[in-house]
Amino acid sequence: MTGLRVMVVDDSLITINKLTKMLTELGYEVVSQCRSGAVAVASYPKVKPDIVTMDITMPDMDGIEATKAIMASYPQANIIMVTSHGQEQMVLEAIDAGAQGYVLKPVKEVRLQEVIQKVLKNDSDDEE
Repeated sequence: MTGLRVMVVDDSLITINKLTKMLTELGYEVVSQCRSGAVAVASYPKVKPDIVTMDITMPDMDGIEATKAIMASYPQANIIMVTSHGQEQMVLEAIDAGAQGYVLKPVKEVRLQEVIQKVLKNDSDDEE
């Protein structure tokens, strides 16, 4: 499944650029790049992405709070957390908040593709 619209959320421009490059190579369209959770929450309704990659640790509003805010208004949102090793507790909180999956940094393209496909498969299973 290609042509998916993706929002990349991370406070690191390097990570945003890496994820954007990977997602583009996988055939996805990056429709928004946000450097904070607050910007992501404000941008979500404007761009209505199919998938959001969400960093957990960000200034102003972390990825868990941003996930809660997006899921509260858009329960069908597909959010994948992007996290560093050692943040297992935060990943669990993010899943509780509504995230459907996670990838560890440094992100590997194969793993990113697997998680996106799993999230989309679960999403289509819910509709049947």
